[in-house]
Amino acid sequence: MAMQLYAHPFSSYCQKALIAFYENDIPFELRLLEHDNEQVMAEFAALWPLKRFPVLVDSDRTVVESSIIIEHLGLHHPGPVRLIPDDPRAALDVRAMDRFFDNYISTPQQKFVFDSLRDAENRDPQGVAEARSMLDTAYRWLDVAMAGREWAASDTFSLADCAAAPALFYADWTHPIDETFENVHAYRQRLLARPSFTRAVDEARPYRSLFPLGAPDRD
Repeated sequence: MAMQLYAHPFSSYCQKALIAFYENDIPFELRLLEHDNEQVMAEFAALWPLKRFPVLVDSDRTVVESSIIIEHLGLHHPGPVRLIPDDPRAALDVRAMDRFFDNYISTPQQKFVFDSLRDAENRDPQGVAEARSMLDTAYRWLDVAMAGREWAASDTFSLADCAAAPALFYADWTHPIDETFENVHAYRQRLLARPSFTRAVDEARPYRSLFPLGAPDRD
């Protein structure tokens, strides 16, 4: 029986997990999370009452959180692309960069999105300003870190790049990366050219109207 992935193609964290599946051509069944699909939504809520996605069902095991799903695939469904290095020191560097992209790129980016969905009287301008400042600081740090690097943590594509691709994709839509950060822009373009992420981006194109800040006519 194929694994089941409860996900939506337009979600950044779902794209992060999808990249890992596509890198190694791992078969799975997509259980598309849409509000009008009551059966799938009920299954999802029963599996993970916190209702954060993606969620993977592999036989009798339920796996939550995109990073853990990718680790699970590496352990139980390994392929030629090793997204977690075997060397524990190198693996630590990969996991550190994974957390950087999730915590300091994705999290502040989503602050803008979630705030825009609130009623005007309930918006949080201070929180958005803090998120803007964090993104600027993160972009600046990353520009230095990526000097001379092809991928986020090593010479090979890894878990860290699975996290970086959708994070930088949506962050540049939300709070554009300053043109002076040439290393970040070049890295973002390499990620967009990676076939696994190209596929994820293309699968999400029909849903661009859902982006509450207005999707730009690019990428």
